Amino acid sequence: MTRRVAAVDCGTNSIRLLIADVGADGALTDVRREMRVVRLGQGVDATGSFAPEAIERTRVALVEYASMIEEAGATAVRMVATSATRDAANRDDFFAMTQTVLGAVVAGAGAEVISGDEEARLSFSGAVGELDPSEGPFVVVDLGGGSTEVVLGDADGVQAAYSTDIGCVRVTERCLPSDPPTAEQVSEARAFATEKLAEAFAAVPVGQAHTWVGVAGTMTTLAAIAQDLPEYDAEKVHLSRISFDQLAEVCNRLITMPRSERAAFGPMHPGRVDVIGGGAIVTTVLADALSEKAGISELVVSEHDILDGIALSIA
Repeated sequence: MTRRVAAVDCGTNSIRLLIADVGADGALTDVRREMRVVRLGQGVDATGSFAPEAIERTRVALVEYASMIEEAGATAVRMVATSATRDAANRDDFFAMTQTVLGAVVAGAGAEVISGDEEARLSFSGAVGELDPSEGPFVVVDLGGGSTEVVLGDADGVQAAYSTDIGCVRVTERCLPSDPPTAEQVSEARAFATEKLAEAFAAVPVGQAHTWVGVAGTMTTLAAIAQDLPEYDAEKVHLSRISFDQLAEVCNRLITMPRSERAAFGPMHPGRVDVIGGGAIVTTVLADALSEKAGISELVVSEHDILDGIALSIA
């Protein structure tokens, strides 16, 4: 007997939807995946609060998702909110909006804010399900807009996890105001990323990992550009592998490009153009550390991530 569920992940940069059928064996079959860039975390790092226009952009996207959930006949929905919502002083306004929109479809539904630790564990469960267990232990990195989760685990589950306050939106807003960024700004951003990721590496023994799995929009966009895809193709991105040499070449190009040139890449979502350089800086710091600490030399990119973990948690 299958059960149809809906998972919504609302991060700092984007809000995403997965509608899936859960089989008796617990396996997920996609019905629909959607993503909208709403930049909910606009200015939160500086002001500590959501901008009213950011909440409104998110509401418009969520209304659209609620219609899709109702049309698909999902009987359960779980919406989680992550880094930006943990930081925002006026998050009750956001929660009230989500309860109004989703509660009209599934009684009692609304967003819940989850800890960085739970975010890490949900990302891990979604990311490694299709990988050969012999490639473990895995270090899964969910590079978001406001935070990055680093998780070590294997087929038996998570061994260690840490969420640190560094992401593509946060590093861009804090360190990269110019277009293109200056060498000094890039250096400052690398130092910021190195400092914040050191916290994660102190808590998570990544030296035990054999395989690095990257999830979320920065990683999937880098994979699409590395393959020189004319437009974004999730099937070609999913479980693709990028050598560190190729990854460094793509990241360094994006970091130094003006936004107009980044926008010309076929797979580039318009909502990522201004923050992909910040994400690329965080990615290069991660690659350097995992090469040194674990001898890893390639990145595996997964389209399956926290959304899948959320759906599995409902099941």
